[in-house]
Amino acid sequence: MNDPILSTDHDYDGSAFKPLYVTSVEVSGGSSAHGRATGRARSADGALDLELRMPEELGGDATGPNPEQLFAAGYAACFHGALSLLARRHHLDPAAITVEATVAFGRDPADGGYQLRADLVVTWPGVTPDRANPLLIQATALCPYTKMTRQGIPTTLTLAP
Repeated sequence: MNDPILSTDHDYDGSAFKPLYVTSVEVSGGSSAHGRATGRARSADGALDLELRMPEELGGDATGPNPEQLFAAGYAACFHGALSLLARRHHLDPAAITVEATVAFGRDPADGGYQLRADLVVTWPGVTPDRANPLLIQATALCPYTKMTRQGIPTTLTLAP
């Protein structure tokens, strides 16, 4: 069974990147420490509007979400979606799948700056490892967040006038 709205069966056309959805989030205000910003994050459509806060471990008050939590939520949701799509294709019920993303922020030993590390743990009751593991591998190839963490992401940087 294919997802009627988003499906790799009909979304891809050609050899160039084809945006299917575009969003923008602006972060402004707040203070920074350890190279970390606080402030307000707002999406262009208003669906996301929240105060970013530093975690207590980095000297913050932890009264709001931080960028690592937002990244972990996005990564877990994206991987969950990719795995659910594959499960349906293989006539498995994706309803019981949970994906936990753990994101660590720390020093990069290569340059003394910062880096992120991520770990995903998938729980899929009722599905044997022999059945699940090939789908997990396929999901890593399908999930854009996993691609981004392994291959990087094309990025442009522009200073607004």
